[in-house]
Amino acid sequence: MNINDATLVENEERARQLLQRSWKLSIAGECRPALSGRTYAVTSPYTGEQIAVVPDGGAEDVAAAVTAAHAAFEGWRATPPMARAQLLEELARAIVAYARDFAILDSVDAGIPIVYMADELRTVAAFMRYFAGLALETKGETIPASNNLHFTERQPFGVVARIVPFNHPFMFAAKNIAAPLIAGNTVIVKPSELTPLSALLLGELVNEILPSGVVNVVVGNGPEVPQALVSHPLVHRIGFTGSEEIGRKIVRAGADCGVKDISLELGGKNAFIAFPDADPVTVAEAAIRNMNVTWSGQSCSSTTRLLVHEDIADIVVATITERLSTHVIGNPLDPHSRQGTIVSERQYHSILGFIERAQQAGARVASGGGRPKGVDTGLFIEPTVLVDVAPDSEVAQEEIFGPVLSVIRWRDEEEAIRIANSVRYGLTGIIYTNDIKRAHRVARKIDAGMIGINGSGAAFLGIPAGGFKASGLGREQSLDELLSYTQIKVTSVYLD
Repeated sequence: MNINDATLVENEERARQLLQRSWKLSIAGECRPALSGRTYAVTSPYTGEQIAVVPDGGAEDVAAAVTAAHAAFEGWRATPPMARAQLLEELARAIVAYARDFAILDSVDAGIPIVYMADELRTVAAFMRYFAGLALETKGETIPASNNLHFTERQPFGVVARIVPFNHPFMFAAKNIAAPLIAGNTVIVKPSELTPLSALLLGELVNEILPSGVVNVVVGNGPEVPQALVSHPLVHRIGFTGSEEIGRKIVRAGADCGVKDISLELGGKNAFIAFPDADPVTVAEAAIRNMNVTWSGQSCSSTTRLLVHEDIADIVVATITERLSTHVIGNPLDPHSRQGTIVSERQYHSILGFIERAQQAGARVASGGGRPKGVDTGLFIEPTVLVDVAPDSEVAQEEIFGPVLSVIRWRDEEEAIRIANSVRYGLTGIIYTNDIKRAHRVARKIDAGMIGINGSGAAFLGIPAGGFKASGLGREQSLDELLSYTQIKVTSVYLD
């Protein structure tokens, strides 16, 4: 069934059926409770009610998962690359077959509008097929360093930990196993404790397709599971997506127990620079799209600073406000809803705190600012546009991870570049102008890993995705990611 064509009643009925299942960790090819017997409740950010009880894993479950992954590693690395690719293709087909179930789980668990989940599921399948197609690209080379034979090989690390966030629960859990698996590693997935359901269901699917222990899924309510994963001596490679704060903790914890290869996809405080020759209506519509209000701004690639030239600023802000007035907010399982909830009470109040402090610092709310009028259910915050924002203020410097856009006016090009680069992050950037020379000139000067000219700065499949400065280490979604899950070995054969 097409996810978008299902009615609210049908989606709610299927959600009830799915949530009645018994949730388990996936370790060594089996679904099992936490060894401690502990559980914790998962609540809906839309209804506020308990929707599931899941295992509360701990260090002993991590140890069991690492043991299973380590035991499976030699067999998996010995599996020919094309055979690994065929299994990944099979997993992609199974995900497509269960697409509606994964979509519904993320809607009830994370508050994502069901209407947008079809694209997420297609993205996951595309990622798996893309990396399956790169199976023969983990190549070495011969080097004429002498009259002898010198060659390199790319070999897997072994056990890989993939720690994924709450904002795109299934997409990150599923797509992030593709590159390490094709490279010959075994994987332990740790989903967010806030949104674990779709990853736990993925674990069940993986158990039916991949050899035992090749992929394991462990979740726990708190820091014990990630700490145990990061510090385990058999986990040599870690991939983390989440906040800068936690990313820095992972680097420290990894360094305390050994030398580990770590990639980080962290936060962003992304700038959208609009020049006076750009069409104001086009700029306004692009600014709304790149706020990612679909996910209530809970996306590291969200463009949260609109740096607009003073000549067009008034028209742009007025158009944004007018467009947002017709925004549809409601039950995430309703195909008509166009904005999701905030993931938790803690995050909800954190965003409101940013908005309140911004006003105290002199910013003015041009649109939104709090709970939508007439919406009594769910952790919803209206798309909020702040004007009269100082470039060095908290709201212009810190990642809010909510549907908040700060509008900052500027007069000359160098001022715009200076403001854009004034934050500690450097993930994406957007430039709107009809002057192609200016566009390239400014793009080169923006300290960010991904730039969009007259379009989104977000990543595309096959193009290296990652940021500068505090936005992370490494590149994903491309051949670079696949190679990052290998290490180079040099062999010299002496012929003289």
